[in-house]
Amino acid sequence: MSAVTTSENSRREKTQFELECRDLGYSYIKSKMVYDHVNLKTFENELVAIVGPTGCGKSTLIRNLGYLTPPTKGQVFLDGKEVRKPSSKISLIHQSIATFPWMTALENVKLSLISKKIEQDEANRIAREMLELVGLNGFEDHYPKEMSGGMRQKIAIARALAASPEILLMDEPFVHLDELTATSMRKEIYDLVFNPETSLKSAILVSHNLQEVIQLADRIYVMNGTPGTLVDEIKVNIPRPRSPRDPVFFDYVDKLYNELSMNPK
Repeated sequence: MSAVTTSENSRREKTQFELECRDLGYSYIKSKMVYDHVNLKTFENELVAIVGPTGCGKSTLIRNLGYLTPPTKGQVFLDGKEVRKPSSKISLIHQSIATFPWMTALENVKLSLISKKIEQDEANRIAREMLELVGLNGFEDHYPKEMSGGMRQKIAIARALAASPEILLMDEPFVHLDELTATSMRKEIYDLVFNPETSLKSAILVSHNLQEVIQLADRIYVMNGTPGTLVDEIKVNIPRPRSPRDPVFFDYVDKLYNELSMNPK
């Protein structure tokens, strides 16, 4: 029996989803869909990945899930309640390392707290706490130009976590990092996003890196075609920590590669 199986049951047989979308679709131009008929869900303590070829609508989908860009059709639900506008319960980390160069690390993190209208002392406390959580204690007064790419991306993660989100959306968060730094960040990210000191319940990662998603994800949604649609859902049944040298690890990589090599219309 193959070690790679298509997932038909929820993680740990949970029935309550954290984030769900039903028949989601998006069109930039009337009648020309970027992706269509997407149904996906995440459960508590689960990291879900979305993979697919360039142009299938992955980055658009993840922004639609957070309602940063409203979908053209379909519905998004968080904890069973429909999402109709951006929510502080859903945070996004962009593929670009988005820090403001004229602000210190502390000031960058505090940006996500502006809408909460909390006292300055409390905002400083939360921002410092999040910087410490991502390993940047002592760098509060440093500017982005004084820090490495990996450290700047940690600022972006701290900023996303400071808003106390339940869902963390990540769009190619390591793509602009050198491989050594990216490898280090991958080793940290799973434990970080599910640290009991954070408010997170689940996370969704978009990535082109197949080894990255096998290393991090509990389930993987595969997108393909034009417009993009979900063509498979794969549960990753490999104990952690996962090693790329494990033959079973490469069974999953091969399956994903074969799925993405297809050209469905």
